[in-house]
Amino acid sequence: MGCASSVADRSQGRGTGLNPDNGGAVDPKNLKVKLVLLGDSGVGKSCIVLRFVRGQFDPTSKVTVGASFLSQTIALQDSTTVKFEIWDTAGQERYAALAPLYYRGSAVAVVVYDITSPESFAKAQYWVKELQKHGSPDIVMALVGNKADLDEKREVTTRDGIDCAEKNGMFFIETSAKTADNINQLFEEIAKRLPRPSAA
Repeated sequence: MGCASSVADRSQGRGTGLNPDNGGAVDPKNLKVKLVLLGDSGVGKSCIVLRFVRGQFDPTSKVTVGASFLSQTIALQDSTTVKFEIWDTAGQERYAALAPLYYRGSAVAVVVYDITSPESFAKAQYWVKELQKHGSPDIVMALVGNKADLDEKREVTTRDGIDCAEKNGMFFIETSAKTADNINQLFEEIAKRLPRPSAA
């Protein structure tokens, strides 16, 4: 289930997907950062992005193929602006080998699982290990338990998510792309945690 696939800007999804300007601009008040979403197929990565960028939720969306690209800028209270260049990767196993093309050089990685799916939580832990091995040493990592609106079907406890995040130096949040719960907060929290370049 990929929400962004039908509307993504695919022209930028070719080649390696790496942006040479990935660490953020020199101006400490105007940051530009590459963000990658990782996680199992169907956990709602594209739905999170579409809700954040366009304020939309599409329950009939298609599976993301390869990766899709969207961008969104937010302003923080200290008047810093952060432009997120968001790479939403496909969750299917056959695309797993492509993921390093997107997370190498990323300033931020958002690892998503579905709170109703223990399998997706196990896959999230796999991605965390991959990022620790191959990602940038100063990458900001978030662990996101999505589909919080399905609490009555929950199979992964909030405590499990918190414990996994704490153990791996990540921050943790539960979201619902369907209801928009905590979606903006997720990206605001990421923006606050970004390393700030010193002004030249």
